[in-house]
Amino acid sequence: MANTTTIAAGPTFSLQHRVTERYQTLGRAGISTLRQHQPHTLFFTPAAPTLRRRFSPSIGIYHQIGHSFSDGTFDRVMCSSTVEGADKLSTDQSRVSRLVNRGCKLIGCGSAVPALKVSNDDLAKIVDTNDEWISVRTGIRNRRVLSGKDNLTDLAAEAARKALEMAEVDPNDIDLILLCTSTPEDLFGSAPQIQKALGCKSNPLAFDITAACSGFMLGLVSAACYIRGGGFKNVLVIGADALSRYVDWTDRGTCILFGDAAGAVVMQACDIGEDGLFGFDLHSDGEGQRHLNASIKENEIDHAFGTNGSVIGFPPKGSSYSCIQMNGKEVFRFAVRVVPQSIEAALENAGLPGSKIDWLLLHQANQRIIDGVATRLEVPSERVISNLANYGNTSAASIPLALDEAVRSGKVQAGHVIAAAGFGAGLTWGSAILRWG
Repeated sequence: MANTTTIAAGPTFSLQHRVTERYQTLGRAGISTLRQHQPHTLFFTPAAPTLRRRFSPSIGIYHQIGHSFSDGTFDRVMCSSTVEGADKLSTDQSRVSRLVNRGCKLIGCGSAVPALKVSNDDLAKIVDTNDEWISVRTGIRNRRVLSGKDNLTDLAAEAARKALEMAEVDPNDIDLILLCTSTPEDLFGSAPQIQKALGCKSNPLAFDITAACSGFMLGLVSAACYIRGGGFKNVLVIGADALSRYVDWTDRGTCILFGDAAGAVVMQACDIGEDGLFGFDLHSDGEGQRHLNASIKENEIDHAFGTNGSVIGFPPKGSSYSCIQMNGKEVFRFAVRVVPQSIEAALENAGLPGSKIDWLLLHQANQRIIDGVATRLEVPSERVISNLANYGNTSAASIPLALDEAVRSGKVQAGHVIAAAGFGAGLTWGSAILRWG
C-alpha cells in the first residue's frame, strides 16, 4: 500500500509525495535520498484550498538526478512531466510545474573590511596578554575594527557591490536582499539602507536575519527557498557584523577574538541540472544560550523620569545590550561536537560521499576548532580554507569573507564543491554542501 509524505517546498506550494514501502526512509534527506533508487516518480498537488475545490491535478516528474563535480564526473539529469487536466490549469497553477524544476547557484562574491588593523601586540598594550598567548590558543594575529566615520552599512554595501560586479548583475535586477547580522545600526534592521545605498530602483524587499555566527548559513538556505519556492531570480545574501561594539576590551578572554567585516554573495535561479545547493542541515538549542550571549539589561540610572510615577515600575528604565559573555570551553566543546555531525547530515541529505568535497569552509572562530573538525571529517589541511589569522572572528561575515578571498586568489574555482558550516550564539549551527559557480 502506498504511503503519502508532505514536504515543504517554499512559500508558494507544498509537495505531496507518494512513495512505496521501499522509499519509507525518505525523511529529512528529501528528494536527494531518492537518487539512490532511480528512476522514480513524484506527484505534486497545488496547496491552495481554493484550487483544490476546483480540481486536483497531478504533475508526474520522471527523472534521474545527479551533480557535476570538479573531477569531471557527472550524473545526468533527465526531467519530463505530464499534467492531468492540463487544459484546466490557470497561469498560477502551471507555475507550480516550472518551480519544481528550479535550482539555484552562487555566481558572485565580494567582501570589505575596516581600514584599522589591530594586532595582538596592540592588544597587549591595553590588556594583560601577548601575541604568543593569543596565537597559540586561537590562531588569531590581527583583526579589523570599525573606527572614525566607518560604519557597518557602508561595509556591507561595498561587499555587495563587489559581488554584483563579479556576478554581472545590475542592482535593479536584485529581487531580495538578506542582511545576516546581529549588530545592525538600526534596531529595526539595516538591510533597507543597503538597498538604498545600492540604488535599487525596483525597491526589492530587504530585511535582516539574526542568527549570530550561523547567520550567513541561514541566509543561504533562505535565499534558496525564495528562489526554488517563490520564483525569485537574483538574491543578494550579505553577512556583516561589528562585534567590536559589544566587546569588553578589558576582558582578555573575549576581546582577543573578535573583528569587524562584511561579505556577500549573489545567488541566482537556474535549471535544476545546474543546481548548486545540494543539501543542508540547520539547528538551534536555546539551552546553550547561557554559554554565549549579549543580553539586554536595564540601565542602573535613568534620569529621564523621577520616582513619582503613578504605577510602580513605570515608565520602564532605559535599557541596552551587555558586552559579549562567553564560556569559551563550553563553546569549544559544542562546536567540535555538532559541526562534524551537521556536515555529515548535510552530505547524507545531498546524497554525496565526503570524498566529493573539494573544500571545507567553517565559520572562522578558532583555529583549534577548525583543525578539530577537519580531523574528524578526515579532510586534509590543504583542503581547509582559513583566514582567521588576519581577521579574527567576524561572526556572520566570516564565511563569505573567507570564500571571497579564496575565489579571488584562484583557490576555489568554478565547479568546486564546498562543505560550509556556521555555529555560534543562540546556540545555533548549520551546514550546507554547495558548488561554486
